[in-house]
Amino acid sequence: MALEDVLEAYKNGQIELNEALTGIRGAYFEDIGHTIVDHDRERRTGAGEVVFGSGKSAAQISDIVATLVANEANVLVTRLEPEKHAALTDLPNNAVYHADAQLLIWHAKPPAPLPHPIAVVTAGTSDINVAEEAALTAEFYGNQVSRIFDVGVAGLHRILARLDELRQARVLVVVAGMEGALPSVVGGLVERPVIAVPTSVGYGAAFDGVAAMLGMLTSCASGVSVVNIDNGFGAGFLANSINRL
Repeated sequence: MALEDVLEAYKNGQIELNEALTGIRGAYFEDIGHTIVDHDRERRTGAGEVVFGSGKSAAQISDIVATLVANEANVLVTRLEPEKHAALTDLPNNAVYHADAQLLIWHAKPPAPLPHPIAVVTAGTSDINVAEEAALTAEFYGNQVSRIFDVGVAGLHRILARLDELRQARVLVVVAGMEGALPSVVGGLVERPVIAVPTSVGYGAAFDGVAAMLGMLTSCASGVSVVNIDNGFGAGFLANSINRL
């Protein structure tokens, strides 16, 4: 029950004080034993709670999702492995699972579409899983997403051929492994914010994405910010926040 409904019911004498207090607490958070679900986050921050699936059991995720659905909150579960998704119970019939990005999505109330597009760009095909996590996260919040994949610095003509698309975006998420050079190239071509995402793609000296991350952090291009290694969700969420300003 929404907070306004609880207060109205108490005012009209439909519920007692103890029931009203329980309802008020429930409008902010709900303790389901293993997890305290934050029902107030969307009001505070503009975006509801997102479930990080890694490290949680299928039973725990099922409980959390059921609680969110019961409260008519949109559901986004990240880092949900296919075998764990297969073990989930009582999902809404129209919940959608994206195995490549390991995301589960369900909308109680789809967001209004935003007018300005976001571009998600990858250096290589091997970066697409992380890029899809970013793109689908941005779409979850109502953003239009243009996907520009496999345009890394090993063939600069590929990114230059997509320059018009890059410049149409209000925010760009640029995903790269190896030496992580692509965000610097893109940052030097556009006047929009660039969110760089290092991936763990690369040979030994890439150190599972550390080399790409350090390269992005030391970029000489202005307007480039960096999220954590393989953090497509964080990049998509930040792109959405910027696009809503």
